[in-house]
Amino acid sequence: MFQDSPIYDRLVAERGDVPDQVRRDAERVSRELEVVMRPLRTPGHLPGAERRPSPGAGWQRTALLPGPRPS
Repeated sequence: MFQDSPIYDRLVAERGDVPDQVRRDAERVSRELEVVMRPLRTPGHLPGAERRPSPGAGWQRTALLPGPRPS
């Protein structure tokens, strides 16, 4: 990429090859994201498909709103 560039060579020697590190990290994150997103691509998990609510999900009817409490 930067052939015959003493300034770049010195920066790499001092700080490491930052673009290469970023590239490797981006590839790793992409692979991890692919693994995490894979269940969403299966036929039973299509976008917009109805899902059963999990127990405890949603609003609690017994919750109190913020503000002064009734006496």
